[in-house]
Amino acid sequence: MTMAGRASTVLGASVLALVSLAGALAQTPAAPTSGAAAFITSPPGATACLGCHGPEATALPSLARLSARDIETALAEFREDKREPTLMNRIAKGFTAEESKAIAEWLAAHAGKAP
Repeated sequence: MTMAGRASTVLGASVLALVSLAGALAQTPAAPTSGAAAFITSPPGATACLGCHGPEATALPSLARLSARDIETALAEFREDKREPTLMNRIAKGFTAEESKAIAEWLAAHAGKAP
């Protein structure tokens, strides 16, 4: 793939991730439930993660087998610029530590499950 083609692919994926994140941020948080309702009542921002980090690893890692602590630590490291700069640095900076913890806990419980 050419550099222009790769840049276009990365830009397209970035735009998709940001659109997904914007939609997820509009959700109203509620008490966690099970089944499809758990995806509707997820913490704001949590379901957007699954757009890129689905149940199977692709060019991006899957979150399906990570613990809440691992996910929370990764979000903190991205937020604090302790990891290589990617789109994740900008996304993680949009969440407080408390929001990141809620997202991490939800993802650890739901990332490998379909709605």
